[in-house]
Amino acid sequence: MATPTSPSQLTSTPPPSSRCRIRELLPTLYLGRYAPGPKNSLTDIPGVLVSTQSIHAPPPGHSAPPNAINTGVTCILPRRDWFHQACYAGIFRFNGSGEMTGSHWIEETGLLHSPVVLTNSFAVGAAYTGIYEYSIPRYSGVEKEEGEEVGEVDWFLLPVVAETFDGFLNDLRHFAVTPAHVVKGLESVSEAPVQEGNSGGGTGMLCHYFKGGTGSSSRVVPGFDVDDGGKQVDKDFTIAALVQANYGAMRDFRIGGAPVGRLYQERIAERIRKDPDSVKSLADQMVAAQLEAHKEKKDGSIIIILATDAPLHPLQLQRLAKRATVGLAKVGGQGHNPSGDVFLAFSTGNAIPVQTVGAQHKSVDPWRPTVMEKGVKVVDEQTINALLEAAADVVEESIYNAVCMAETMVGMKGRRMEAADLGMIRELMEKYL
Repeated sequence: MATPTSPSQLTSTPPPSSRCRIRELLPTLYLGRYAPGPKNSLTDIPGVLVSTQSIHAPPPGHSAPPNAINTGVTCILPRRDWFHQACYAGIFRFNGSGEMTGSHWIEETGLLHSPVVLTNSFAVGAAYTGIYEYSIPRYSGVEKEEGEEVGEVDWFLLPVVAETFDGFLNDLRHFAVTPAHVVKGLESVSEAPVQEGNSGGGTGMLCHYFKGGTGSSSRVVPGFDVDDGGKQVDKDFTIAALVQANYGAMRDFRIGGAPVGRLYQERIAERIRKDPDSVKSLADQMVAAQLEAHKEKKDGSIIIILATDAPLHPLQLQRLAKRATVGLAKVGGQGHNPSGDVFLAFSTGNAIPVQTVGAQHKSVDPWRPTVMEKGVKVVDEQTINALLEAAADVVEESIYNAVCMAETMVGMKGRRMEAADLGMIRELMEKYL
């Protein structure tokens, strides 16, 4: 629940016109017991690299009306050497009206050895191809054949691509995302804080009838490790989330337990009753009618990526992924039938060798069971509670950040999707408290 907030505490927050993260908007809002990392972002996990790319133009050779293209791609590398050193991973499907390619292999082996790309529903194929176009020139063997270099693909890679539907603001018929965008995104990843709101795959997304999109958050959890001599030492572990939020009705939106969405709707309805013919009231009514026609047919989806440097094994990561549902529920996610709510959790705490079989890699005979000393560590199952709790907290805050940082957007057919009025949210939270 939200904690008591005095009017004097609220006056230090930004003016209503500016976009800011939830901690800046409501600095006394209770967001869990654990402190965020220095960036409060997915890139607080050492080695995790991210880029976001927004696309507002059709592919070469195509034309589109003004404002028709509003989409993008988010690219995540679990570690720089993701190709040779896999991460343990686990997935959870809260509701399955959505796609995450490569998920069967993650369930089969508990290994993630692919970039993760988030985009729109119609761009899954392009993103899948883009991962291969990025990987082939970097990881294929080079041989000389009649004086020319000839590459060969003799390795195994199932790209991980997840999607949400941005067809309210983006004209999907133009297939604006191309493999080249994905190659560029993978080449541009960095340790910088994730750009939030109308960014990356979240560029054209909606959340609880507000403009939604990309959000991120992190937590630092105190724990213990074991040094080379077997001695227990203090160790902080980080857990973080990145969400692509495109789900939910305004009536269900909650902040710190407060029914902000319902109160927000009541405020808009009151404004319309008092002055039904004003420009603002007419615009509110038009947006409401468009959203109702669109969202009642297809609620939307949310993709959640959780990462941690705590050494968790695949079953523990499945458990972690399930806790994303708790964070989603706190904000008002219901898992409606047409919503694709698919969650992936991975750990950088262990590096698992892969690509060790093939013409170029003969270190392993696949027909001889071979024990390998991989130096794997694992968190004691009985001590995982704080990580599970923090997983819910980072998801909750990431969704708030996606909504608070998103900006109003005019999309295809002149559809206008309003950003959440942060001034109104602040006022409603103050009155509720």
